[in-house]
Amino acid sequence: MVREKLLFLILFLFFFGRITPGFSQTQTTNLKARRQKLEKEISYTNKLLGEVNKNKKNTIYELQLISNRMDMRRRLMAILKKEIASLTNNITVTKITIRDMNHRLDTLKKEYVNIAWYLYKNDNNYNRLIFLFSADDFNQAYQRLRYLDEISAYIRKEAGRIIILEKQKKDKLDKLKQDKAEKKTLMDNETTQLSRLELEQSRKIRLKQKLTGQEKSLRAHLRQKQKESQKLEAQIKEAIAISTRNAANTSKSKLLTASERRLSFTFNADKGQLPWPVKKGVVSQTFGVHNHPVLKHVKIKNNGVNIATAKGSVARAVFPGEVVNVVRITNTNIAIILKHGNYFTVYSGLDKVLVKNNQQVTQQQALGIIHTNLQGKTELHFEVWHNKNLQNPTYWLRKNVR
Repeated sequence: MVREKLLFLILFLFFFGRITPGFSQTQTTNLKARRQKLEKEISYTNKLLGEVNKNKKNTIYELQLISNRMDMRRRLMAILKKEIASLTNNITVTKITIRDMNHRLDTLKKEYVNIAWYLYKNDNNYNRLIFLFSADDFNQAYQRLRYLDEISAYIRKEAGRIIILEKQKKDKLDKLKQDKAEKKTLMDNETTQLSRLELEQSRKIRLKQKLTGQEKSLRAHLRQKQKESQKLEAQIKEAIAISTRNAANTSKSKLLTASERRLSFTFNADKGQLPWPVKKGVVSQTFGVHNHPVLKHVKIKNNGVNIATAKGSVARAVFPGEVVNVVRITNTNIAIILKHGNYFTVYSGLDKVLVKNNQQVTQQQALGIIHTNLQGKTELHFEVWHNKNLQNPTYWLRKNVR
């Protein structure tokens, strides 16, 4: 009978230990990283809006920054909701586990009482001697002696272990409840911020209305930007064509040298991992065709990405390469074209250049100072080309926090 009870306890502890769940932090960690990234981008956008607001002049750039910040906040709210849902689920699972643990612990205690009572009745010298001397031989008597001693020690040890595990689970539950309360506080805070942002939506509408009243100047500005974009595109294609011809003349039958092929291969292998062309910044306009933020029925095309950054920021090479052209689009808009084998990167919106034609540059080397206009706008235009084929820079740049 005692042996059967002991076997039950061993099996119970074996299976009980296996069902105790660990709390995976992967999902929570990923959500937290995304939340912190968005919080940093919102904070940096606030800084950029502060620089623009100093001028007190309404601009398309300000409108874009406000719209981007609102979008960031909505995404942040969605992440916070997921974090709270994840924590709530963990708390529910933990409660169920602890309830199951308590049930199993009650069963164990009942078994412990029965075994303890058995030991109490038999734990005297007379009964012990009878139990020992009734053995068939000396070896069996020795095993019986060890059996009696080990049962008591084992039960005390395992009962204590279960109590410790129960306390550990309760501690984890308390921690999860604290986390949930913290996330709820964050959620309430962000809900308040979103409410304030809705008030800012009114400001955005007013700003848009004021800008709509400047339609003539906006269209003139758009035409100027389109001319600059076309000039830049023509210069890029010309630089690519010249570079290709020179490579063909140099290597005769081959368009690329061995070192250029290696550079192209490495550039392609780093897709999605290239460093940003600025130390810190946020995307103010993405790649592709977009509706004009103010003018109705007007489309604008972006051959790259526009990155808003702080005054005095430096454009940096995203990959080792060669300066194949420095193009002056206007007095305050200079572009640098780098060659990386059969890939090319373009950095436009500079007012001071720190490199020269045919110069070899290293990754993250400073190329030039980004222009800040009278309205406080500091924005780099960045493009990626593969031979004559335009690429979406978003797919090439690293997606971690800038």
